[in-house]
Amino acid sequence: MNSSRKPYFVTAMAVAVLSLSSCSQSPKPAVSEDTEAKKEPAAPTEPMTAKTALWPMYTSARTWATDVQILKLTSKDVPGVDSKAGKSAVWEATFASPSRHEYRVYTNAIAAYPPDIPKGVAVGRGLPWGGITREVMEVPLSKFSVDSDTAYNTAATDAAAWLKKNPTKKLATFELGNAYRFPDPVWFLMWGDKKSGYSAFVSAADGAMLNKKK
Repeated sequence: MNSSRKPYFVTAMAVAVLSLSSCSQSPKPAVSEDTEAKKEPAAPTEPMTAKTALWPMYTSARTWATDVQILKLTSKDVPGVDSKAGKSAVWEATFASPSRHEYRVYTNAIAAYPPDIPKGVAVGRGLPWGGITREVMEVPLSKFSVDSDTAYNTAATDAAAWLKKNPTKKLATFELGNAYRFPDPVWFLMWGDKKSGYSAFVSAADGAMLNKKK
């Protein structure tokens, strides 16, 4: 790590990873359709890693469209549940279908969190999608090797000195995405906020830190 690096390092890539150019807001997910819900396993009872949460959502999404692509995977905070060491009570995944020209937002939760989040896998409605862009690309499963707990530990180690000086700053953003400037999908983590915070990019392919100044 270059010692001259500023504690807060957010490039234009942070914006690209954090948002979809074709959809400014995620729709509230609806309860899973019966044909999909019957095939879903019981939801975990403790905070889960991203890979654990993703598979049931991906399986459900495949019943909607066989050409489904993963665009984003995000840890969601809920009242009364602490997300610790890369595990979360609720994960949200955005899937898209090139053939349908639509995207859907799914959630997988360990419990119901009214009014918007039911327990288990929930499926959002299909919405218009303009296709892959340079800022928002597919996250191939073959390149998703590093789970959220490993990515968190890598980023937290990198941020250790800053976190020690700022113990009240909480993890505000934790998500997986892909964009043209990185060779592989990346995990983006940010403690605090854009004005006073610490950010980190971790490769989802090999776990390497990517936001080092040269």
